[in-house]
Amino acid sequence: MGKGRLEAFSDGVIAVIITIMVLELKAPHSESLAALLPLIPVFLVYVLSFIYVGIYWNNHHHLLHASNKVTGPILWANLHLLFWLSLIPFTTAWMGENHFAAAPTVLYGLVLLMCGVAYAILQETIIHSQGTGSILKEAVGRDLKGRGSLALYLLGIGCAFWAPWATQGVYALVALLWLIPDRRIERALSGKEH
Repeated sequence: MGKGRLEAFSDGVIAVIITIMVLELKAPHSESLAALLPLIPVFLVYVLSFIYVGIYWNNHHHLLHASNKVTGPILWANLHLLFWLSLIPFTTAWMGENHFAAAPTVLYGLVLLMCGVAYAILQETIIHSQGTGSILKEAVGRDLKGRGSLALYLLGIGCAFWAPWATQGVYALVALLWLIPDRRIERALSGKEH
């Protein structure tokens, strides 16, 4: 199978995930601006989740661009990642509707953690398929950014029972770490083209 088909399928799933999230934003039945105030938590978690899905979409593109072939294990690892990403709309809605209560915040963090784990598995599967001299392995190295993100998710999940708002800060911090463009794969690919 070519990379194009896998990328098109993944892009479609991610587009549906974003669509489902925005459909969870319900308009108030009143025309006053004050009616929007109770929706602020829902909107804030939507923004955070949209950013996360966008980050995964962007980085997924780079992963596939660095891959020289698609194997059966890559297909399954990719589906594993898409499964966890598909749970983001549910946890986003639950957490927003319950104003960042502990249980929804923990579940949201667990889904983010599993997205990170699934992404790492996909990354390692691609590296393994490339064999020695993997472009992707050269680009990510020991992947301290990825491992650090997983540790921060665990910290956030642990904090959620005592300080759910602080947990939101941890989740936002991880998003900010990844929002800053990661040029490792681009640099590795451009170095191979010369």
